[in-house]
Amino acid sequence: MSILICPVCGNDLDISENSYICRNNHCFDIAKSGYVNLLLSKHSGKSIHGDNKLMLQARRNFLEKGYYSPLRDELCAMVSRNFSGGVILDAGCGEGYYTSAVYDALRQAEVPVDIYGIDISKIAVEMAAKRKKNITYSTASVFHIPVHDNGCDMTITLFAPYCGEEFRRVLVPGGILIMAIPSKDHLWEMKQAIYDIPYKNQVKPYELDGFRLVEKKRITYRAALVSREDIQSLFAMTPYYYRTAVGQKERLKQFDRLETTMDFELLAYINSK
Repeated sequence: MSILICPVCGNDLDISENSYICRNNHCFDIAKSGYVNLLLSKHSGKSIHGDNKLMLQARRNFLEKGYYSPLRDELCAMVSRNFSGGVILDAGCGEGYYTSAVYDALRQAEVPVDIYGIDISKIAVEMAAKRKKNITYSTASVFHIPVHDNGCDMTITLFAPYCGEEFRRVLVPGGILIMAIPSKDHLWEMKQAIYDIPYKNQVKPYELDGFRLVEKKRITYRAALVSREDIQSLFAMTPYYYRTAVGQKERLKQFDRLETTMDFELLAYINSK
């Protein structure tokens, strides 16, 4: 049974041939790639939604080379420790790299799971749907999640906008929220190469309203980027790319090799509502 609800009226969405339809006959067609667009224009907030094609292609190229595989593996391990079966929602799933990895890890461990992924970027969701057909992907905002109240046993949010009210709503009482955030030294050497006065990341307090922290894991390592292509892919998949002046961007183009720190934090919370 699907956990998706109509973004217009909030009623159940049922699959009929190649569409999702609610009892009020609001209809949402399933694209050929397998995802469904449940993003209403009033929930999008701007004309360009989410990560663009350049960022997504850069991220896909970079991730497929394994530079973030330690984070991926630790995420799968944390999910496995805190999940015994049910429904997982990846809120802000991007192109599905981590979503697919979690699915494969749980299936290999023979843990029963249905995984849903949402992202505000249509391009990202289409890429994710093409990657893995066993996951239900939808275009939607994390601030208006088209999912039943208490529909999920676990929610994952990786470097995505945080909406505590919606995450608490869609999680069952006692459900688990897993979050990934950049830690203070993330990409420090890359920042030094670009900026005159680089700043380290500020890590906010871990406390979240309605959630209780049950596990945290810091993943820190040095990675050698071995080509200009990989360096530019990493830069293009970060928010820094769009906040950096042209002259500073040119500095990074001079590097054909760069060793930089990867520094992440994985946090697991229990929904204490």
